Amino acid sequence: MHTVWRFVLFIAIVLTVWTGMHAYVLWRLWPLLPGWLGRRALLGSFAGLWVLYPLGRILVHFGYARSGAFVQALGAAWMGALFLVLACLLLADLATGFGRLLPGHTSTLRLGALAAAGLLSLAALVQGLRAPVVSEVEVRLASLPQALDGTVVVQLSDLHLGGILGRAWLERRVAQVRALRPDLIAVTGDLVDGDVEEVESLLPSLQKLRAPLGVWAVTGNHEFYAGVDRCVGLMERAGFTVLRDRAQEAAPGLVLAGVDDLTARRQFKLDGDPVGRALGSHRGETTIYLCHSPLQAEQAAGLGASLMLSGHTHAGQLWPFGYLVRIAYPRIEGRYDLGGMVLLVCRGTGTWGPPMRLFRPSEILRVTLRTSR
Repeated sequence: MHTVWRFVLFIAIVLTVWTGMHAYVLWRLWPLLPGWLGRRALLGSFAGLWVLYPLGRILVHFGYARSGAFVQALGAAWMGALFLVLACLLLADLATGFGRLLPGHTSTLRLGALAAAGLLSLAALVQGLRAPVVSEVEVRLASLPQALDGTVVVQLSDLHLGGILGRAWLERRVAQVRALRPDLIAVTGDLVDGDVEEVESLLPSLQKLRAPLGVWAVTGNHEFYAGVDRCVGLMERAGFTVLRDRAQEAAPGLVLAGVDDLTARRQFKLDGDPVGRALGSHRGETTIYLCHSPLQAEQAAGLGASLMLSGHTHAGQLWPFGYLVRIAYPRIEGRYDLGGMVLLVCRGTGTWGPPMRLFRPSEILRVTLRTSR
């Protein structure tokens, strides 16, 4: 399918889902309001809330950066709140058989669901605005040279810069990374959220990310949406070594390998064997493999990767969305041991869409490499 039509189809699906979410919540709240006046107010409010996020993106696209970012942030917060309202109302409906059971208590249960969603939304907003937690992980690698024992790798993933997360937020993350004293920094995709031009203005801040063994990066699916070549150029100007289906030595006995995002490859129907190309030429050495989506991990292990660093899933970001994410990405967060290879899936350093997280805080991984000899 032509790229333009694929984009049109994607937008159509997103707007259909967005409209459907509003329609469901409106349908369940409609009987709770007395009189036509209250219902008209609800309908008008939902129409205004429906347009917030798309309007913010449009304003940013046409150069109204400050006002657009503000409207977009409001719309994104409503997106998260709407999802939680829908989830809580759906649970109430399932518990009552969509009103067939406990008919005398249906309204009370729906009001309770609405109150619960409000509290969860507030908690998610607070958690989403907090600094990412630092998760300390120690990985023992049999092939690691003794001289590299104790090497610290700091992984950033899914920063989703632009629009909502801008310069001030990025500067705080740079300071946070510096305090971790990394020997090597790995950026595992989705550095850019949607508009690469917004992120290009953050280049001076990105250039402050430095480590003795370098800053290494791979593309995520959002780099493909924003324009992959321009995004790669931005990362290279920031001083990152971008690995596109290839490998390169970072230090004697330590290789970094990486691929363009496998999810984007599937969406854009890009053929080939990127994992094989990236890992096929450095057998027997300690290889850190960067792959935005936690896919084809068994193939990477079979090709001799020692450590695989991924992200993409955000661990679901907002409960209960994680249950849906697990269908496509069963390895959703944390550590997995696969045939001699360790896979670490970062929950994401930033947020996508709503600046909210529930039960799954944002994360920076600090990985200490140890030799097992």
